[in-house]
Amino acid sequence: MGGVQVANPQIGLLGNLFPLALIFLIFYFVLIRPQQKQQKDFKKLVEGLKKNDQIVTIGGVHGTVVNVKEKTLIVRIDENTRVEIDKTAVARVEKQG
Repeated sequence: MGGVQVANPQIGLLGNLFPLALIFLIFYFVLIRPQQKQQKDFKKLVEGLKKNDQIVTIGGVHGTVVNVKEKTLIVRIDENTRVEIDKTAVARVEKQG
């Protein structure tokens, strides 16, 4: 009679969800996936630590790995100074021994 057409509500719902899904995919590939890769690389780095590796801790302390335990490292930071640190406190490896 009046010529008013009603849009299909399912098309409207899909049309609204598509941009949201697209934003989520972009968010995943830009933020989440690179962080997962970085965590995986860090885990590999920590598991690969061995005696005589020169490391820097997250606190900025430089030292040489003397002993590797299951969850900790014994690090020599001076001739007669050794400290035990968590493996997760390693920021980077300066030189592998």
